Amino acid sequence: MQRKRIAFASYMYILLYIVISSGQIFFNKWLLSSNHFNFPFPVSLTLIHMVFSSVLCFVVIHVFKLVPLPQGMTLEIYATSVFPIGAMFAMTLWLGNSAYLYISVAFAQMLKAIMPVSVFLLGAAFGLESLTLRMMFIMSVISFGVLVASYGEINFNWIGVIYQLGGVVGESMRLILIEIMLKRKGLKLDPLTMMYYVSPCSAFCLFIPWLLLEKPKMDSSTHWNFDVVVVSLNALCTFALNISVFLVISSTSALTIRVAGVVRDWIVVLVSGLVFLDTTLTPINIIGYVIAIFGVVMYNKHKLKPVQAASQEELLPVLQGK
Repeated sequence: MQRKRIAFASYMYILLYIVISSGQIFFNKWLLSSNHFNFPFPVSLTLIHMVFSSVLCFVVIHVFKLVPLPQGMTLEIYATSVFPIGAMFAMTLWLGNSAYLYISVAFAQMLKAIMPVSVFLLGAAFGLESLTLRMMFIMSVISFGVLVASYGEINFNWIGVIYQLGGVVGESMRLILIEIMLKRKGLKLDPLTMMYYVSPCSAFCLFIPWLLLEKPKMDSSTHWNFDVVVVSLNALCTFALNISVFLVISSTSALTIRVAGVVRDWIVVLVSGLVFLDTTLTPINIIGYVIAIFGVVMYNKHKLKPVQAASQEELLPVLQGK
């Protein structure tokens, strides 16, 4: 009975992550779109998210004391690891949200399928990945799928594509820096404490481009909408998304997030055609995306093998009665 309850809770956490993650993508698109809410300032929106997250993380950790801070954080680690992670996180959110001003939600998600290729290439550059024939084949499949999906896009916009791919590179770099911090510096952070340390850095990195790029536009134009309640709810959803990631990883594994992310992407691509009128899926779109997702599934399966092997090694002494 206890095992069934744990399994049921895990499935509920995964479902919660998929729902919140998908909803947040549509929520951001709705806020930034001039055809809907009309707040076309992605840097401002991301800055609000990071300030909101910083305050909430402080309250959760220091006021309610729900999560203890890990030992081992030093000024050197913060300056050389945490701050660059925060900068890459700011870059990811800024460029990813900016892409919604130029391309559809569905096409943005299709371009995100190139993420494993970016992570792999950067990982190989930093010595974290090996250039094997199998991995090169998987990367080629994903790249070809994204290329086909892009060829079939009706409302193709180079500015939006560059923003989205820039966001992918930023997120890939963030993941690489996190892996370096975990493996080489031995500091373990769960998603909540990670946000506690990273959010202020991201807010700081976003403040400068906001001051230089978006504040003058906001001052010179009155044709935009800002509702404190709606924007605060959007920021709260972003924080809830990070909590759902924490719940999924703590109850299952980090790899589950990858698999759930694939399901989420499929849902977003299919539903976006029904939610936003600027989204038109073509047969070439679908074929290319199917090819790319097939490559992503191969990538996740390849990454799962070392995890399974490590689990079997841990269980072997138990099975042998040692």
